[in-house]
Amino acid sequence: MSSKYYENCEDALSGTQGELLEVLLQLGDDYYPWNPAEPEAEVYFADLEREFSLSDCQDEAQIESCSQGLFDKLHQCWASLSESNDTLNQSLAQRFASFVPQRWLEAIANQARTVVSINLSLADQLVLCVKPLLPSWTDEDLLVLARPLAYAMRGTAAPSRSAEWTELSQMEQVRLSLAVAHSALAQLKDTSDNLDSL
Repeated sequence: MSSKYYENCEDALSGTQGELLEVLLQLGDDYYPWNPAEPEAEVYFADLEREFSLSDCQDEAQIESCSQGLFDKLHQCWASLSESNDTLNQSLAQRFASFVPQRWLEAIANQARTVVSINLSLADQLVLCVKPLLPSWTDEDLLVLARPLAYAMRGTAAPSRSAEWTELSQMEQVRLSLAVAHSALAQLKDTSDNLDSL
């Protein structure tokens, strides 16, 4: 690209930065205490508390009842989440422990818990679940193997392999790892849907 293009980009950037700085400087009347230890901070927080008073909203019994309901709901969600974590590990062990090492099952389950809430395609989530265990495989190669699982019908059956993990080819190990990840993500998605309906 030409140097003229870069000059125009730099001009636009410096212009935008200048506008942002100008807006920030104009907001001089508002004070936000970046350091809560400053004397002005106490005044700031006292003003905020005066603006919001629980006595204006509801009586004390209603507040206590609503807060207890909130805490009960949080406890229920937390218990369901903890139970789903245990259930996920047990479910994966039941389906795959005869072919996949326990260490791999746990690693895939942990990755699935992290990945399930990321806004990615199922194929990308599957790759993220197994990638730490398969560092020599490229994302593109894993995606090629993940796509059939990602676009298959729900409830894909567990592989009917009787061979030991060490007897499987590297390709079979990758496919089996992706199948474990698919099962874990499907179960976590179902659990999440159930929690959302609470």
